[in-house]
Amino acid sequence: MSGVKIVFPDNSTKQFDHEPTVLEVAESISRSLAKDTFGALIDGDPEVRDLRTRLKDGQKIQIITSKDEKALEVIRHSAAHVMAQAVQEIWPEVKVTIGPVVDNGFYYDFDAPFSFTPEDLQKIEKKMREIIKRGAKLEKEILDRATAKKTFTEQDEIYKLELIDSFDESAEISIYKQGEWYDLCRGPHVQKTSQIKAIKVLSLAGSYWRGDENNRQLQRVYATAFFSQADLDEHLKNLEEAKKRDHRKLGKDLGLFYFDQRSPGGPFFSPKGALIYNELQNFVREKYVKYGYQEVITPQVFDVDLYHQSGHYDNYRENMYFMKVDERDFSLKPMNCPGHCVLYTQERKSYRDLPWRVADFGRLHRYERSGVMHGLTRVRTFCQDDAHIFCTIEQMQSEIQSFMTMLNEIYNDLGMSNYKIFLSTRPEKRMGGEEVWDKAESALEQALKALDLPYEINPGDGAFYGPKLDIMFVDALKRPWQLGTLQADFNLPQAFELNYVGDDNSEHRPVMLHRAVLGSLERFIGVYLEHTGAHLPTWLMPTQVKVMNLTDRQLDYCKMLTDKISAAGIRAAFDNRSEKLGFKIREAQLEKIPYMLIIGDKEADSETVSVRLKNGNTVYGLTLKSFLETVLQDIQQKRLESPLVPEKKDV
Repeated sequence: MSGVKIVFPDNSTKQFDHEPTVLEVAESISRSLAKDTFGALIDGDPEVRDLRTRLKDGQKIQIITSKDEKALEVIRHSAAHVMAQAVQEIWPEVKVTIGPVVDNGFYYDFDAPFSFTPEDLQKIEKKMREIIKRGAKLEKEILDRATAKKTFTEQDEIYKLELIDSFDESAEISIYKQGEWYDLCRGPHVQKTSQIKAIKVLSLAGSYWRGDENNRQLQRVYATAFFSQADLDEHLKNLEEAKKRDHRKLGKDLGLFYFDQRSPGGPFFSPKGALIYNELQNFVREKYVKYGYQEVITPQVFDVDLYHQSGHYDNYRENMYFMKVDERDFSLKPMNCPGHCVLYTQERKSYRDLPWRVADFGRLHRYERSGVMHGLTRVRTFCQDDAHIFCTIEQMQSEIQSFMTMLNEIYNDLGMSNYKIFLSTRPEKRMGGEEVWDKAESALEQALKALDLPYEINPGDGAFYGPKLDIMFVDALKRPWQLGTLQADFNLPQAFELNYVGDDNSEHRPVMLHRAVLGSLERFIGVYLEHTGAHLPTWLMPTQVKVMNLTDRQLDYCKMLTDKISAAGIRAAFDNRSEKLGFKIREAQLEKIPYMLIIGDKEADSETVSVRLKNGNTVYGLTLKSFLETVLQDIQQKRLESPLVPEKKDV
């Protein structure tokens, strides 16, 4: 074999006399790098490849070390194997199935002849620590199909045999050994178990083999692993905080929304919750005016023929609701785009009419399986800050730039500036030819590069009609949430034969951009409640000011204050209950009230107010005029924090 050249990110190269493994390349650079190698990215592919992978001539690699977040995937993948080994060392009769890496951790599904208990989880964790301490080297072996089946038949691992039968004939079948224990796996994995520094077994849940309710029920054990104990401790602290911030608990405690089994997956918003919902819509509407959108209203029920034309019936029908009316088949709309295409055709368009930006807060219905519904973040009926932009190919760059500017402005206004952008490319199930997809993916990527925006490729996760930009917001607890999106679509304009008359007086086909900033309002409210711990900015709060009297002597003054504050357009309430002031304050703090007016004889006699903020600070002796100006400034400017400067903190 002639020399094999390996290329590094800085375009420097190294020559080898054979096809080296990733680890061999690292060893050729330095011993310390080799010791810290967890895998590599090869030729720009975002998937981490195993450090045992042999490299071919001309391949470009980026070695993944503990300085890279992607190394966590490798650590957690290997920790999943350690967990499976631990379970089988304790209970040899338990069958193992699959154990993938998920957000913030991993799980493994087991088929056991008994039910795991919380005490069993402690036993598993203890055994995992013991296995990690052994420091066994992980070794990869490639098996032919017959040998693989014989190997797992001898172990009576029925689930592994079923997996092998599902593989393509050309697929490589590999196992990874750690000591005497082994598992069917394609990697990637660490060099030895002692590279797994910190683990925690977290919880237990039920599951079904391959997610099919008709298959055998399994037991799923969730766990996590981190680079260090300090990182793990921070994560566990965030998990505890997440329990306190669970939007389902906060929504119930604050009386914002409810669920009832008479409408599974359909939230009921109380007056308080509806106020937040409507304020968010009005907030987005203000941006629509600024960025040139026109709001439309479209029907909720359409003849199924529409979804045959749009491609949703072939690609999305398992998520749709159907009905028969007057012997015709209809569906509740799962998204607004086909209706907007119909609306586009109602008037002849010229290039002067483009870009045509239409927004729609119409209610959508999508079927979600009962097992995946989760509070507001996974529901069956919802509305989006949904809009579609019909534009020329030449206008795409500026429209994408305008969208990202608008999104950045909205997220900053809401205190959500920490987000990542993913370019999601063509899925396996899709409509349209490869040339169309090439054009759409290239347009999105060129726009991101022109804007100098950092992004990652998310292969195969595009919509069935086009690639998309997914905006992944990272909340206060470092959890990612997919909210905003922009999708480039050349297929729906083709399906609906949409045209516009160009400046050459001939017909051309527009591009359709699907976009949302907040996404589903239901999901957004759930995420935002957890991000803020329900400490919403004043403009979003159902009650912005609560007036509290010390004794009955201040009743008249407090009523007058409440009336004047309300008349100024501020949402105010008077707590005139015969309760101690401390009790009223505690309740107001639990309600997250931004401004609490504490009124005693001193305030009533001097016609002033003392203002307690939700963080416990108090400002004394303000005139009503000064207070109103402050609160109105807070609301109108949509501030994230009160502009009041505290003078004293109550003890």
